[in-house]
Amino acid sequence: MTRKHGGGPDEASPTSAGMRVAILGTRGVPAAYGGFETFADELGARLAQRGHTVTVYGRSHVVPAGVREYRGIRVRVLPTIRHKYLDTPVHTALSVVDALPRGFDVILICNVANAPFALVPRLTGAMVALNVDGFEWQRRKWGAVGKTYYRLCSWLATKLPIVLVSDARIVAEHYRRLGRAIAYIPYGADAPRLGPGPTLERLGLKAGRFILYVSRLEPENNAHVVLEGYGHAGGLDTLGLPLVIVGDAPYAGDYKARLHAMAPPGVLFTGYVFGSGYAELQSNASLYVQASDVGGTPPALVEAMGREACIVANDVPQHREVLADAGAYYARNDPQDLGRQLRALADDADRRAALGAAAHERARTLYSWEHVTDEYERLFRAMLGVDR
Repeated sequence: MTRKHGGGPDEASPTSAGMRVAILGTRGVPAAYGGFETFADELGARLAQRGHTVTVYGRSHVVPAGVREYRGIRVRVLPTIRHKYLDTPVHTALSVVDALPRGFDVILICNVANAPFALVPRLTGAMVALNVDGFEWQRRKWGAVGKTYYRLCSWLATKLPIVLVSDARIVAEHYRRLGRAIAYIPYGADAPRLGPGPTLERLGLKAGRFILYVSRLEPENNAHVVLEGYGHAGGLDTLGLPLVIVGDAPYAGDYKARLHAMAPPGVLFTGYVFGSGYAELQSNASLYVQASDVGGTPPALVEAMGREACIVANDVPQHREVLADAGAYYARNDPQDLGRQLRALADDADRRAALGAAAHERARTLYSWEHVTDEYERLFRAMLGVDR
């Protein structure tokens, strides 16, 4: 391989065919929070398996103590300020400074909020890609200052000499309308199905006899709509179909209290569930509800598809883009229509099975992590002007 772009020395030289890649802007690996962390985990491990030297930057209050290598990924742990507005930018700023002398060929930064730092690594010759995520300024958790900041970052990203990437076509189209080229690379899901096991036993659940909702418990993810919809479905708890709410949020205490107060009978709040426990729940749910209405590709939706879940989705463009006709939809943010869909599918095992099979096939063909890694590897080589 001939690399036309040069970089400084790294802690250990990669193979002659390898690139030196850093991933910044996530909470770190092992993945134990959200979509960007899973993205860094899965992409980083696969790039490392292909002979590239991969470093993922993580936050000291998230990465388990002592973890400095994981799945072939080098893990750089740095401090930050644990604050709703400061956590991400402070950690990314420190990560960028730490990365400058390390001679990375490519730096992949996650989250458009980090756009102000994306130009800095170019000063040492590194090529920079920014995964812009979704329409963050639409999220109701942000106040006026936060929404304005995200809008400014989105505008700034279009002006920088870096490569922009999105995992949702609807988001990519937004940036193209602003006159900026952007690469589309989907989110991945190689989601193995797990049989019933210790997580179901611990929670008192039966395989195929519960409805599942997974999300950060923040207003734009519409857990309140799911609770209302479950109530409108009428009597699902008496049929032995509890609603299981998986998730939490570090800065949404008032909203979480509201959810607990409004929950009808038959609702179980589990808090965060990660790893095999999360996979076990997705694999054994009777129905899976995807209720968000902002952002790009929802990682949990793609994972649920891969695990052959029968999905009932909020009818918004990003869900239609990912799920197409392999799921059922309810009118946008309409709890009564959600209730009707839940009740109809609860009574129709054949349709549930057909939709689950269709979702699994769509995930298998379109949202493989190997395909995602191929696309990022191709993008990085193009950025570096590499001839093979």
